[in-house]
Amino acid sequence: MNLSWTLSRYLGRQFLFVVMITFGVFLALIFMIELVELLRRSSDKPDISFGLLISMALMEVPRLGGKTLPFAVLFGGMAAFLRLSRNNELVIARAAGVSVWQFITPALVVSFIVGAFVVTVYNPVSSTLTTRFGQLESKYLEQRTSFVAVSSNGLWLRQADSTGQSVVHALRMDGQGLTLEEVTIYLYGEGNRFLGRIDAESAALRPGHWELHDVWVLMVDDQPRKYETFQQETSLTEKQIEESFAREETISFWELPHFISTAEAAGFSARRYQIYFHQLLATPAMLCTMVLVAAVFSMRVSRMGGMLQMVLGGIMAGFLVYFLGNLSIALGLSGILPAALAAWAPSIVVMLLGLAVLFHLEDG
Repeated sequence: MNLSWTLSRYLGRQFLFVVMITFGVFLALIFMIELVELLRRSSDKPDISFGLLISMALMEVPRLGGKTLPFAVLFGGMAAFLRLSRNNELVIARAAGVSVWQFITPALVVSFIVGAFVVTVYNPVSSTLTTRFGQLESKYLEQRTSFVAVSSNGLWLRQADSTGQSVVHALRMDGQGLTLEEVTIYLYGEGNRFLGRIDAESAALRPGHWELHDVWVLMVDDQPRKYETFQQETSLTEKQIEESFAREETISFWELPHFISTAEAAGFSARRYQIYFHQLLATPAMLCTMVLVAAVFSMRVSRMGGMLQMVLGGIMAGFLVYFLGNLSIALGLSGILPAALAAWAPSIVVMLLGLAVLFHLEDG
């Protein structure tokens, strides 16, 4: 039997309605938890208004909500399928010759469309709000500014020293260490007065200073001087520099490929950005996978019971997906797995398991 368009629309609409309600509940919980956390962090900063904290919490909700969307699809899908079963709509459809595959197809289509919307529209909006949240967090809660920027013409670092401010520019960074190549340091005094520049073949970060090699020092009020090695004071630390690199959540899906190529050209390891990019690409597949898992645990619930088993099964399935996802990402970041495989593996593994169980229940 071919599934009618009317029945398909009805099933898809029911599934989407319940999933969106579940996702809305998750967002509300995230907002309250984030607001409480911001209130705690700002308890010793009386100059921060409550309205600012509310706006910051709202800015952070989309990023955290995106992480919970697969679980909203899982639990919302289970609730939707259970609701149809309890109302005997599933029983009537099965009696009319509708297979489980035809029954879940509308949910799969809706999930794929939602996933595509999340990647192409929701993610860019979320990344913009996350960037703004990071700026407000740095300004009001952590009292720090960004030290590092990666662009098409190299790496830029801003630092403070005893004479004022200085800007470090390097064409490349050697591997993961803090050794820079083709380095220029622009020196500024009080009132942003330009003092001079330092050119070096390489620079290595040491505690309290940059160790420069093959150096030319060109000051405004002095003649050029050549040094084999030279030490330039810095307040930067390795931890500060690492933390100042852009978080992957602040870069939209459309900008990630360019950022990855730029970072790699500058010598910076872009593996975590590559993994994040493939995670975004895998979002529609992950949501479809959650539909299959929801069908496994909810469509065979007996009218005489089985609710507890369904809830426990759904929780265990969610934990399995979360565990596999974190394990796969960790293996990807360590270089054991390729970036694409690390991002796609959880969806593929859980999808195959869900298909196998559904085949057994329906045809076995």
